[in-house]
Parts: sequence; C-alpha cells; structure tokens
Amino acid sequence: MATSLGANTYNRQNWEDADFPILCQTCLGENPYIRMSKEKYGKECKICARPFTVFRWCPGTRMRFKKTEVCQTCSKMKNVCQTCLLDLEYGLPIQVRDTGLDIKDDVPKSDVNKEYYTQNAEREIGNSDGTRPVGLLGKAPSSSEMLLKLARTTPYYKRNRPHICSFWVKGECKRGEECPYRHEKPTDPDDPLADQNIKDRYYGINDPVADKLLKRASTMPRLDTPEDKTITTLYVGGMGDTISDAELRNHFYQFGEIRTTTIVQRQQCAFIQFATRQAAELAAEKSFNKLIINGRRLTVKWGRSQAARGKEAYQDGVSEMGIRLDPVPGLPGALPQPPALEEDTPTNYFNLDPGTSPNVMNISLPPPPGINPPPPGFGAPMFHMGSMGPPPPMGMRPPGHIHYPSQDPQRMGAHAARHGD
Repeated sequence: MATSLGANTYNRQNWEDADFPILCQTCLGENPYIRMSKEKYGKECKICARPFTVFRWCPGTRMRFKKTEVCQTCSKMKNVCQTCLLDLEYGLPIQVRDTGLDIKDDVPKSDVNKEYYTQNAEREIGNSDGTRPVGLLGKAPSSSEMLLKLARTTPYYKRNRPHICSFWVKGECKRGEECPYRHEKPTDPDDPLADQNIKDRYYGINDPVADKLLKRASTMPRLDTPEDKTITTLYVGGMGDTISDAELRNHFYQFGEIRTTTIVQRQQCAFIQFATRQAAELAAEKSFNKLIINGRRLTVKWGRSQAARGKEAYQDGVSEMGIRLDPVPGLPGALPQPPALEEDTPTNYFNLDPGTSPNVMNISLPPPPGINPPPPGFGAPMFHMGSMGPPPPMGMRPPGHIHYPSQDPQRMGAHAARHGD
C-alpha cells in the first residue's frame, strides 16, 4: 500500500465505506434483482492503493462473478465504472474519451503525489453536487462528434461471460456441460487485445481497445451532400415500432421549417422534407451517425431526386415511399422493340397480296343485322383505295363472301321463316 495503516491517521479515517457501487449497465447485468455481497475494506484500490468497500455479484445466468476493482474516489475523478473502467456516459475507454474531448488529465503515479492529488480530488468532489465530473473533465465540452459516433447506447452483456477453461484448451476438462467456464478456442496470444492492463486503461495510455476504436473512427463513412439542390429530404432508417411522428418533429424542427413528415411502418423508416436546402444540410450534418431517439440509434441519409427515385422504382419494383410492390398477375410482359425501319422495306400495313393493284381493291362488306342480303348480280359496295377517303379498318377480313351465321340459308329454321313470309 502507499502508506502504513498504523502511521497515517488521515488515510485510516478516510477509507471508503459505500452502500452501493458505481457501475455501468453492462456490468450490473440485465437481471433487475441482484444479490450482492459487501465486504467492508475488503481490498485496496488498484489505482490509489487505499482500502475500500468491495462488492461482488453475479450479473446473470451463465455469467461469471464480478467485483469492484477501484474505489469510488478514483471512479468519480474519471467518471468511469468501478469494474470495467469504461466511461459511464459513452461506454468508451478513457483514452478515446479524452481524445474526443481534447483533454489531457495527467494523474500522478508516484505514491506521495498520487496521495496529494487524491486528497484534492476528494475535496472538490465533496464541494460539488455529485451530478457532474470534477477536474478537467468537468470543464470539457459536453459532447464530441467522434464520441457520439462511437458511443455504445445498448449494454453489451457478452462481456460478462465466463473465462475460457484452461483444462479444455489442454484437452483435460472432465466436467463437460457442468463446467462453469467457456469451452471455446482462445484468442491469438499475439493479438494486442489479449494483453490488457487495468492501470493502462485508467491512465489512458497503451490501451489496445482504445487504439482499435480510434482507428475505426478515422475510417468511418461520411455523408456526402448531393449536388442536386432540389433535394431537401432526409431518410431516417432503423426506427422500429416505438418512434412516433411527434418525436421525429421534436428533433428535426430545431434545424428549420419542416414541410412534410412521412413514416413507412412496413420498412421502419421515415422521410423528413424541409422547406429549405440550408435546413436540410444542417440537419444532415448534426444528425448523421449521432441521432438517438428512445435509446435507438437511427440511420440518417440524404433522399434521392425525383428522377432517380422514379427510375429505380420502375426497375426494382419499389414505390417512392420505399415499399416493395408485388407484381400484378395477368399483365402482359414488356413489348419487344420494333424492327429497324429501312428505306427499302415495303410499307404493307394490311398484309395484302403483292400482286393486288394498289389503286382499286374490292371489299365485300356484310349488311347490318336485320337486313336481307342483296339480290344476285349485285355486288357489295366498292371502296377505291387511293381515290376515296381513308382506308377501311385493319381488322377487316380479306376479300371474299362474308356472312353472319344468322344469314346462312342452311341454318335451322331458315326454310320455315321463308315459307312464313
């Protein structure tokens, strides 16, 4: 320990005696009913080396037992969990948080300087209301764009799983399914994530998890502004069933006037159309990768132009609102392209015999129903193609004797009808 328990009266009088630990939601577990064991002055803090009250509990079924590692004074100085030493607000390592907030809090590491620094921090914590961090962290900006992009909004309970069974790795575990440890292949020993130190994480130096997150932040995608100035619509995805139209308007109205808000429940998305392009650009910049409503991280993208949206809708069978349209049964398929017209190709629209004279063509038209056919010797009306008005309809049959079934003299009842006349 830093000082002797019998010689230093100050340290003995200020040993920590807490009733409940400072924990994050992940370390606390998903079970709302937890039984904790409390050991007063059970261990010394791994940072300041002063005895503190140790809590031990099991965060859930098939999870390992966890306990507090640092005292509450060290936890409040950095605003971190007493067990995992991750930031309580963002769920990130201290090195990532300090880089995003652009602060550098150099905690002394020698015994005497560390004790003096801790006493001053305790005095500052006692004078504050306890709702905000102390030191340089309390004076830092409230948020950062990088931190909002990397922040973990939901608990990660896999971090509470048991350790890997060393006997199973050697092939000597005889417990089988009753073994409380994991029977999985261990990670590569050369992987930097396999070598983590609690002091390096607290001081924010040489933290492999922080290095991995910082590299991820440098390669995160950006939202490019479309060149079409008529686009003033933003796409919001991943909404779920709990986010309403009023909650969307409460967030986006601060950027400018909203023209329309359309929610597509089937696709769990929404379209926010602003009145001006400037308001849409501001909303996209402030909401991309950092929009959280009701604990859900939402996806924000630019909408598409009317021409591009309509073209893709016809090709993919998707409507303008993003709804997948089912094909209508019975509709004909796409028509084939007409053949290429050539100057030498004859324009025979009626499929006539090439030997027929183009000037005159006799077409016998049947009389209307109810009128007797003309006497023998009198032909049907003549149409002169080329000398009289427009040509007959294309559905007309080629020349020949055409009659309706009712005019057939051999039909049943035709003879009796003539005698009756």
